[in-house]
Amino acid sequence: MRYLSVFALVAILAVNAEVYFEEKFLDDSWESNWIYSEHPGKEFGKFVLSPGKFFNDAENDKGIQTSQDARFYALSTKFKPFSNKDKALVIQFTVKHEQNIDCGGGYAKIFDCKLEPKDMHGETPYEIMFGPDICGPGTKKVHVIFSYKGKNLLINKDIRCKDDVYTHLYTLIVKPDNTYEVLIDNEKVESGELEADWNFLPPKKIKDPDAKKPSNWDDKPTIDDPEDKKPEDWDKPEHIPDPDATKPEDWDDEMDGEWEPPMIDNPDYKGEWKPKQIDNPNYKGPWIHPEIDNPEYSSDAELYKREEICALGFDLWQVKSGTIFDNVLITDDPEHAKKVGEEVWRTTYEHEDSHDEL
Repeated sequence: MRYLSVFALVAILAVNAEVYFEEKFLDDSWESNWIYSEHPGKEFGKFVLSPGKFFNDAENDKGIQTSQDARFYALSTKFKPFSNKDKALVIQFTVKHEQNIDCGGGYAKIFDCKLEPKDMHGETPYEIMFGPDICGPGTKKVHVIFSYKGKNLLINKDIRCKDDVYTHLYTLIVKPDNTYEVLIDNEKVESGELEADWNFLPPKKIKDPDAKKPSNWDDKPTIDDPEDKKPEDWDKPEHIPDPDATKPEDWDDEMDGEWEPPMIDNPDYKGEWKPKQIDNPNYKGPWIHPEIDNPEYSSDAELYKREEICALGFDLWQVKSGTIFDNVLITDDPEHAKKVGEEVWRTTYEHEDSHDEL
């Protein structure tokens, strides 16, 4: 009855939401809808349907799990093409690094209709790449990469991903006002403007190439005090002969050469003399290079827009296998995604978090 009520709630919410793609991997039917790449030169690993070693509900928590260590994985599926013009775009899925992953991807890629699933590989052009990536202690990030005019643009912020062994919900929301949000477990972890957080466009302002710092511009806040003079007794040698040293009785000047006492640090040595500093009366502050409008800059009100989306794939490398992907959703409604995410993720996570085997 609980699952029936969940499905009923989702159905009601979906009335006002456009669901472009959804996959819950509840049975073996995924094998006929998803296609493995056969790109030459790669030894691709296989996915298996599994809830993992620990779970809340063995049937409902099934997902596709990487099953072979040290393998590339390349699996994708196509769906009806759409554009997110004038609408939000929401990409959401769950990731469970049950194997306590040491190095490997947990992200998904969104493609246009030019994708050939059987030839998908790491260099295949994509529209968006989103999801966690972990490799050692130094890389534990959420990738958000957009393709723009033939280039893949990484976000200019560091978004930390979850690195435990439990199921986590990752959500990317791209809005038609050129803003975005990244959620983990339905909590916002990052947001902002596309133009500000990616290098889609050249900078609006650049340094004026014709501007030069005036030759008489004094940017030194202090100067040597011209009245300060070095004391006459300042200069002392850094090392002096040890006054307590004596010539050894068995020292032979003819055989050993002229004896000289060893050197020691001079207690009167004061180092290099420098005049004291005073405020510079001619100080004008740091010179700031004037800026002008960048002639290369042109605004783009549709940075958010993808002309065509019709495929999703998992194209990644893993050293240690065991990651489970599940609950994939692409929609135009952030609230619908949030409610669906809560239903498919919360109970699963809470039961995993208390599991005795861990």
